[in-house]
Amino acid sequence: MPIDETRTFIPVRIAVLTVSDSRSLADDRSGDTLVERLTAAGHVLADRQIVRDDVDTLVGVLSGWIDDDSVDCVITTGGTGVTGRDVTPEAFEEVCEKEIPGFGELFRWLSFQSIGTSTIQSRATAGVANGTYLFALPGSTGAVKDGWDGILATQLDSRFRPCNFVELMPRLRER
Repeated sequence: MPIDETRTFIPVRIAVLTVSDSRSLADDRSGDTLVERLTAAGHVLADRQIVRDDVDTLVGVLSGWIDDDSVDCVITTGGTGVTGRDVTPEAFEEVCEKEIPGFGELFRWLSFQSIGTSTIQSRATAGVANGTYLFALPGSTGAVKDGWDGILATQLDSRFRPCNFVELMPRLRER
């Protein structure tokens, strides 16, 4: 699964959202890891926020970015577990027009190689809304590394062959 160096790299404008009742920017290691990886890859950090595990708050932030033409993609970290406070997938259900089921499936397969059957507790998910990609990763630094390194680094690289999410971006709003 190669990177075709003859193709032009197109930076993606990515907003990062950490979903947590206890983290701040000062101690958000998974958000920091995600920002470091996406900027090192040549992408643009469009925005970054931390919000509490609350569906209405999440939907508000996601909707704002979905309606913002300067944001191509949103990656969240946190809130994908099975406890009562984990509500990121529910917020995604409210805003997504199309689900990308293979993302969660592939994430759990990759994660299984790191943490074994504990990966079943993750409800990592993805979708598209108003031409914006949305990806929800668990809140651990390891999960962010698995999701970025194993899936998003290549799928958000316009040079990745045989196909990638970036080349579909101009067509996401087709009807």
